Amino acid sequence: MQFPFRPGMVLIDLDGTLVDSVPDLTYCVDEMMVRLGRSPRGERAVRQWVGNGVERLVARALIGQLEGEPDAADIDRALPIFLELYAENISVRSRPYSGVREGLDLLRSRGYRLGCVTNKAAQFTEPLLAAVGIRDAFELVVSGDTLPEKKPSPVPLLHAAEHFGVEPSAALMLGDSVSDVKAARAAGFSIICVSYGYNHGEDILTAEPDAVIDSFTELDGLLERG
Repeated sequence: MQFPFRPGMVLIDLDGTLVDSVPDLTYCVDEMMVRLGRSPRGERAVRQWVGNGVERLVARALIGQLEGEPDAADIDRALPIFLELYAENISVRSRPYSGVREGLDLLRSRGYRLGCVTNKAAQFTEPLLAAVGIRDAFELVVSGDTLPEKKPSPVPLLHAAEHFGVEPSAALMLGDSVSDVKAARAAGFSIICVSYGYNHGEDILTAEPDAVIDSFTELDGLLERG
């Protein structure tokens, strides 16, 4: 793609892109593990595990690694504990990244239509967006349980494109992970990634997005003014 670019809509990932939610997720993982009689995992590990929904996060916490599956009985015991904890700790420690508010204001001032597309369940997505004061920026929110499939499937992105009446080739995704890049490519979207997010410890450059930015404020030079 060529910059500067004027997409017909901009979809933005939540965790690791808009908001650093790992501090709350770490608290919940560690408290869950303690209640299960196991050792806490810590923030460094949790930062490697987030990005595919809370079920995968809980599974990874139980086995202590990115890939693999715990016993079904362990999941059945652990997941309700985590969900209870997270419902009470969605936004206690989570904060928007530096530059996010300014970037959203910039996009809105230029007339861009915005949607949030995340793998986080709606019961957590909506309260988090509201609590950090950015829910009003988005005309559409597609959560991980809104549709039968979630990222890296292109389904959520194509659903949003249909909602906005925008051709995928004229659409842009902002994300932080290989999951976002895969979803965007499969949907026919352009994709810009942030350098600071959650990508399981891998440099997002290896996923070959169209551009990588260190702050939302850098969108000023990448997207047309109108």
